[in-house]
Amino acid sequence: MTTSTLKTENTGPRRVSRSVQVAAPVAEVFALVADPHRHAEIDGSGTVRDVDVKGPKRLSAGDKFTVGMTQYGVPYKITSKATEVEENRVVEWQHPLGHRWRWDLAEVSPGTTKVTETFDYSTAKLPIFIELTGYHKKNAEGIESTLTSLADRFAG
Repeated sequence: MTTSTLKTENTGPRRVSRSVQVAAPVAEVFALVADPHRHAEIDGSGTVRDVDVKGPKRLSAGDKFTVGMTQYGVPYKITSKATEVEENRVVEWQHPLGHRWRWDLAEVSPGTTKVTETFDYSTAKLPIFIELTGYHKKNAEGIESTLTSLADRFAG
């Protein structure tokens, strides 16, 4: 049984985290999140495009990958670096401006995984800019949409 109820997680200052339980084995969720070529499948922000993705099909710490993005109708590319990857548990990458995106996975029961996505801007070069422009709130909305979509993807 899946519960698509989003929960706000307190992961520290200048971190925006939400979690949801999905009806899928942890290895299946990990395979999706650890493959940057598949990020557009689950992106709820509407910014990740599935064109021009360069990098490995399965991230390891230290790997770099480039993803096509679009914001306000303007296409661009971002090259990020995987900073932490732990099989079936963690996938994290750092944006060139210093902030990080992190996915924590935990098996709740066989076939059910708790997924926590975090936008960590405590490591950003200009965290005050993120707050002044409201990007932390915008990214919270994107995370909520991503996690809801992920839960729906595996429901029923």
